[in-house]
Amino acid sequence: MPEKKTIERARKDAREGKAPSTQAGEFVREEMEHIREGKHGARSPQQAIAIGLSKARRAGVKLAPPKAGRTSDRTRRQAERDLAKGQSGRKRKTSAKRSRATQGALKREGRSAASHRALSQQAKRAARARKRRGTVSQTSSRSRSRSSRSRSRSR
Repeated sequence: MPEKKTIERARKDAREGKAPSTQAGEFVREEMEHIREGKHGARSPQQAIAIGLSKARRAGVKLAPPKAGRTSDRTRRQAERDLAKGQSGRKRKTSAKRSRATQGALKREGRSAASHRALSQQAKRAARARKRRGTVSQTSSRSRSRSSRSRSRSR
């Protein structure tokens, strides 16, 4: 269950018209904090991010599931289920047994998944993959930086 302040921050982002990925970022941030506090661990930064995105979808953030071919079918189907659960107003209590099992499994994992080094490596890998796919073109990022530069100068 996400903390109240995380949900509030995500709702604030939604009110400001920010992208669903930005709203989901709050949940990922919370997950990293939990790992750093020692509440539980994670096998890798990707697992920690996945947990955060799942929590975001279940909390009602309209974050689309990954496209077919990007991840495994199982992951995509789970993301679709999470999204559907978050969009339906019905809240069902998770069984205590299941909660304890998940928590116990995560407690056995390491804490280095949320280290600065691990997150830095993950960010670099993700950026490299985006560049290879051509998702972020240099011209668009160049024009974006140019427009933000002109905005900051006019202030």
